[in-house]
Amino acid sequence: MTEKDANQMWGGRFQMSPAEIMEVINASIDFDKRMAREDIAGSRAHAEMLAASGIITQDDRAAIDKGLVQIQSEIEAGTFQYSRALEDVHMNIEARLKEIVGEAAGRLHTARSRNDQVATDFRLYVRAQIDEFDAALAKLQFALAKKALVNAATVMPGFTHLQPAQPVTFGHHLLAYVEMFGRDRGRFQDARKRLNECPLGAAALAGTSFPIDREKTAKALGFDRPTANSLDSVSDRDFVIETLAAASLCAVHISRFSEEIVLWVTPQFGFLKLSDRFTTGSSIMPQKRNPDAAELCRAKVGRIAGAMQSLMMVIKGLPLAYSKDMQEDKEVAFDALDSLRVAVSALSGMVDDMEPVAENMQKAAGYGFSTATDLADWLVRELKMPFRQAHHVTGSIVAAAEKRGVDLGELPLKAMQEVEPSINDSVFSVLSVENSVASRTSYGGTAPHNVEKMAKRWIAQLDSEVAGG
Repeated sequence: MTEKDANQMWGGRFQMSPAEIMEVINASIDFDKRMAREDIAGSRAHAEMLAASGIITQDDRAAIDKGLVQIQSEIEAGTFQYSRALEDVHMNIEARLKEIVGEAAGRLHTARSRNDQVATDFRLYVRAQIDEFDAALAKLQFALAKKALVNAATVMPGFTHLQPAQPVTFGHHLLAYVEMFGRDRGRFQDARKRLNECPLGAAALAGTSFPIDREKTAKALGFDRPTANSLDSVSDRDFVIETLAAASLCAVHISRFSEEIVLWVTPQFGFLKLSDRFTTGSSIMPQKRNPDAAELCRAKVGRIAGAMQSLMMVIKGLPLAYSKDMQEDKEVAFDALDSLRVAVSALSGMVDDMEPVAENMQKAAGYGFSTATDLADWLVRELKMPFRQAHHVTGSIVAAAEKRGVDLGELPLKAMQEVEPSINDSVFSVLSVENSVASRTSYGGTAPHNVEKMAKRWIAQLDSEVAGG
């Protein structure tokens, strides 16, 4: 390609081609070519509007549309040749369009700029990603809810500070993540609502003097409306940052669950088993089964949250409207969204694959005097003791059990009565972990009946979404 060819899209006033390093730093085609489908969709809608508005002829529109459809076919077939000298996906497609349809291709860029073109393409791309995440997260929630239903009565320890706190059920624990990922879906959906305005027609920054119909192009591309301010239209990247913020929090939730999986498959916990499908071995220690999938999911949050911070730092100092700095928005966003997609899929697979070791969970549920709160509640309920006094009495009983090296349910009644004479043998009915979880019947509590009911509600809600996806 000659210097003239390289500059033909914008180089009318330039006498020399860019320096070699300028081509390297300026070109974005290596990563923005993934928006080719969106660019072609935007160009087809723009050409249709130009013709309907009498700005170009129907013959030119037909030629442009036919050429763009051919280019889409070439891209899908892997035969399209991208050129770094043409900088980005927009110019690569336009240059190929000119080869196919000739002079008509030059009329496509009437009443638009690369500034509103890329803003439109990127919104279309991010919107599609959000829709994919919504479907993937629904599938993850469905897997969790199904596993929760099966384990509605599987007792395990509940922790605070990673110390045994109160018994819960494994199903209840899994449903906590169903709630988290439900909020993540809500955040993505909120971001989509604000994203769904069309910048096309804002042109470089000031709008255009051509009699365009922005409502028409917005509708054709599935947007709710055109953006209302041309300066904001081309300079706004809130929609990417907000999506990355939602992605970051979703990745945090994935990381938290992945950390628990990593802990729970250790021999020290022994709560879960993962199959060969989601574990790897060691090159030197033949006995090892490493939860690498969970560890990698745990790590993805760094890349995803880092992308959000990176883009915020790019945008924070930019005056209106467009600056070339904004080219830095795509590579980090693409990497972050790719990383989240992989993590959601891998976690869904692990949820389907994991098998709880119920006997280990139940045994551990009794460690650390986990039914102490049940004892305090019994003192309040049966002996009408003020809770603070009951808390103190229970603490003394726990100390007595600890001194003897036994759990609360194994402590003799006489030893309890030495602390509080009014205690009778009915206290033992609340000191088993099974009775403890069964008693937590308040809305949102861990009682197996509650868990079963909530899991079924989620499964009914998600079944049609997953089937539809």
